[in-house]
Amino acid sequence: MHRTLAMTDTTRRAAALCKLALLTAVLAGMALLTPPASAERLRDLASIAGVRHNQLIGYGLVVGLDGSGDQTTQTPFTVQSVVSMLQQLGVNLPQGTQLQLKNVAAVMVTASLPPFAQPGQTLDITVSSMGNAKSLRGGTLLMTPLKGADGQVYGMAQGNVLVGGVGVQAGGGGGGGSSLTVNHLSVGKISGGATVERAVASALGENNMIKLELNTADFATASRVVEAINEKYGAGIAYALDSRVIRVQAPSGSDQRVSFIGTLQDMNVNPAEQPAKVIMNARTGSVVMNRAVTLDTCAISHGNLSVSVNADTQVSQPNPLSGGRTVVTQNPQVGIKADSGKVMLVKGGASLAEVVKALNAIGATPQDLLSILQAMKAAGSLRAELEII
Repeated sequence: MHRTLAMTDTTRRAAALCKLALLTAVLAGMALLTPPASAERLRDLASIAGVRHNQLIGYGLVVGLDGSGDQTTQTPFTVQSVVSMLQQLGVNLPQGTQLQLKNVAAVMVTASLPPFAQPGQTLDITVSSMGNAKSLRGGTLLMTPLKGADGQVYGMAQGNVLVGGVGVQAGGGGGGGSSLTVNHLSVGKISGGATVERAVASALGENNMIKLELNTADFATASRVVEAINEKYGAGIAYALDSRVIRVQAPSGSDQRVSFIGTLQDMNVNPAEQPAKVIMNARTGSVVMNRAVTLDTCAISHGNLSVSVNADTQVSQPNPLSGGRTVVTQNPQVGIKADSGKVMLVKGGASLAEVVKALNAIGATPQDLLSILQAMKAAGSLRAELEII
């Protein structure tokens, strides 16, 4: 009986140890399969040279407006554009004709040509008034060529303008009456309003090489990317040209090259820690910092001195029939208010978030905070790059 119980306990312990070993093996396997928490995909760290958008621009006319177009007396280019368009359509106006147009607006058309776009594909375009038109709502964009930076036509735009707003005016013309405007009426969009007419030549994979361009130049990150690529595909496949550009040897076939780039972009790389930086917005008082910011021991005092000047106007009125005259006098009053200053000791190693919280507690305004951080940087207590935007 005792032997049976002993064997049962031994069996239970052995089963428990087996389960524990199996669980440890599973967790270890999951740890190996799971990428580090700080790892990022290469597609989020770098872009491929030559794979880029190209900006397009064009000048055109929007017609069919309900009296909300350009005032032609103030925008002569609208009249000139209409006359030129009519001449191309075979309509010649008599000399000296003064056009008074209300339903036409001169606009600028902008679009972004994506990489590898081919003729026949459609693009979304933005139509923006460049004159004094009140609204583009309900208008139609006439055929407008879209040009690139080289002056070549890469697309043609035309279609009905969609404006995400509304304007209502009640009462008489001129300055009378009341009006209500919702959103912006002088800019509209046309989904699929442009057709690609010319493809942009791409040098992707030229000489069986592609270039990776890091979004942020960093020598350590570039070195880690090269190590990760060479570890996966073999030594000599990738090498860094500088802190931003990395050259990678790619397959010669287009299909193999596309597959190689797709796999390459999904690689996980541990980027180097970014340098300590504090960003301050002087207009809004916003302060943004990263986790690499450190502080040395320093003492901070804060106090405000305000001076106010008020002019009290008094009027001296004489009695009736006294022959006197009215005299206006001003009694200036100057007041000085000094807030009690406070001194705060910041120990080395404290986070900047704690310092900001303490400064807010003693009554420092956002503008005061900007000045204090600048003084801390000048004193050498703020170990970070200070950037003011």
